Amino acid sequence: MKDTNNNFISKIILLSIFIAVVFPFPLLAMTNNGQTIWRAKVIEVIKEEKTIIPGTSAEANIQTIEIKLLEGEKVGKNVTIENDFITLKKGDKIFVSYTYDEDSGKELYSVKERDRVMMLLIFIGLFVLALLIFGRWQSFRALISLAGSIFVIAYVLIPKLLEGYPPVITSVVIAVLILFMAIYFTHGFNRESTVAFLGTVSAVIITGIMTYVSIGVGQFTGFGSEEAIFLSLGSSVKFDFIGLLLGGIIIGVLGILDDIAITQVAVVRELYGASNNLTKGEIFKKAMAVGRDHVGALVNTLFLAYTGASLPLLLVFSTSGINLSLAISQEMFAAEIIRTIMGSIGLVLTVPITTAFAVFILSGHNKQNSEIKISHIH
Repeated sequence: MKDTNNNFISKIILLSIFIAVVFPFPLLAMTNNGQTIWRAKVIEVIKEEKTIIPGTSAEANIQTIEIKLLEGEKVGKNVTIENDFITLKKGDKIFVSYTYDEDSGKELYSVKERDRVMMLLIFIGLFVLALLIFGRWQSFRALISLAGSIFVIAYVLIPKLLEGYPPVITSVVIAVLILFMAIYFTHGFNRESTVAFLGTVSAVIITGIMTYVSIGVGQFTGFGSEEAIFLSLGSSVKFDFIGLLLGGIIIGVLGILDDIAITQVAVVRELYGASNNLTKGEIFKKAMAVGRDHVGALVNTLFLAYTGASLPLLLVFSTSGINLSLAISQEMFAAEIIRTIMGSIGLVLTVPITTAFAVFILSGHNKQNSEIKISHIH
């Protein structure tokens, strides 16, 4: 009875942590560079007309709309503004920026974006519900680790980088912390989790070193994206953009390395449990055979994931008539290639490293004492 009560209490504690992490603060108005961002609702589209953008053949849709502010010091106020950003209709909820011009004494409003928060929360809820129905307690623990990872990135990694902390060291420390949560919170504090953690951390360190070398050899600047250029111009912090590029690659490969490490540990465990006659060498060989198939599938997954994310960039290059050698040499494109290659190398390294750890550490370990299950929640 005592164990049952303890188990129930632990679930309540984990649920509380999950809620606190996923919904840490209410959604409040934001202030940035003198602009205040508020939610608003379109009450009426007063006028709408199309005009040609000067110097192009493209049309722009210009609307005069009446909006009602839903939050902030002017909540409930109706305002008529001009909108040339996105086409809106009556009932749409949006974000607007508010600025007070002291020279003219005028209040300036502009449409920033649609309010998609509720839509996103609904689909997140469906994802969580489907996951819990399918995986139950195991999936709940995976969600706890996922929420913890999001929290660490949002409230530790990003603030520290904004404070000017070294991005490489910071990213490596955060990567290890995320791996710890992802593996131990999901699969429990046991021998198999320790094997997966050691294997993944080892692969991340080696991958990080190789990425550092590749960035140096390729003479990357870290300014291969519009976001980096904007950050350099719009922030008072002096960032190490090469370090940010490296840190981003390290963080990016974590989930997929965790995936394959957990699988290899589970394979070795099952092989030990299925037969007492196999030697360590035979166990290693059989587990590696499974790992090779898994790596083949995941490398393809990794490539397709990065290709999908870079699809608009690929279309730009395809329609610009730029020479292929020049195209792949441009930093924004070369950085994505390096990201894919280093992620793939990390996968390849994780299989033998984790399998070797598992073969020696799990040797003679009682299968019945194991709690680890294969999971793909990252």
